[in-house]
Amino acid sequence: MTEFKNRVFGCAIVKAINANYNADFSGQPRTLPDGTVYATDKAFKYTIKNYLKDVYQNEKILGFKRHNQAKEFVPYSLMEAFCNMFPDLMEITEKKTKKNENEDGGGKESSESIRMKGSKTDVAKALLSCIDVRALGFTFAGKGKDKKDNIAISVHGPVQINYGVNLWKNAQKYTDQIMSPFRNPDEKSEDKQASTLGRQSRLDEGHYLHHFSINPQNLCDITSLAGADCAKLTDEDIAKLKEAMRRGATWYDSASKAGCENEMLVWVQLKDDSKIVLPNFTNLIDLKDEKEDGKCVYDFSKLKTVLDGVKGEIASVEVFFNKQSCKLLNLPEGITQNDL
Repeated sequence: MTEFKNRVFGCAIVKAINANYNADFSGQPRTLPDGTVYATDKAFKYTIKNYLKDVYQNEKILGFKRHNQAKEFVPYSLMEAFCNMFPDLMEITEKKTKKNENEDGGGKESSESIRMKGSKTDVAKALLSCIDVRALGFTFAGKGKDKKDNIAISVHGPVQINYGVNLWKNAQKYTDQIMSPFRNPDEKSEDKQASTLGRQSRLDEGHYLHHFSINPQNLCDITSLAGADCAKLTDEDIAKLKEAMRRGATWYDSASKAGCENEMLVWVQLKDDSKIVLPNFTNLIDLKDEKEDGKCVYDFSKLKTVLDGVKGEIASVEVFFNKQSCKLLNLPEGITQNDL
């Protein structure tokens, strides 16, 4: 497989209609101090990893929440997840711990201790065998047999994704009351004989733009540690990543994410020897306040001006978009237009 060496700049736009693409801990759509609705990079990364996990089941995805069915369906710790994926690098021992004196039965209870038995190079190779790690990065810390054998590795991911800023100026948040089919079990509550009430918050319409950049050179430190035969970012990885970035939000479905869909992906790939750095695409693509024939109108004038000034540095420019819901104006010269 061919190693991918080009740098890339671009953006992905996620549309949310009567949905909550990325809630805060109060259940409300996230907002900046000026009231602008936004979404974290983690929300978009989750859709990427979830898509890769479901569609490319032979790929290893380490940084994804999974549950341990053998232990009351609790989430895996980092060490447990790594052990489950790479059992040859881990050592599981049973240790005895004293019970609390107030507990009945006395004696000792058992628990598992998971420790590393592989070298730092072995762990680095294992991490790079996971497509989400070699693309998005990862921070790993594992316990060795003693403190001097502890392993800590930070992988600077080639793909860096920014917070998504909602471009639709007319967005409105709203909250609905919902009723549970069950009553409040608290006998001291005034509502103990009534069904419990809850709330769910939504955004009537949002168009979140996530700027991103890709620099394969970010992996140099970890690949030098892992050795020449370690997995590197490949053309095949990039093809899968590009597919997930334009389809992952539509693929993922839940009560709050219903109504969230991929709307656009802009991909500007530089030539191998290019050293230029492009500005954040959040400020280069405008969404008009009024729709035309029910379609959102995106103006690329600012991006066109920037790209026209560096034509000699660019290998290709692509845009993938939903042609049923979008209209694009003032596209850069030579851009390839594709369906999502």
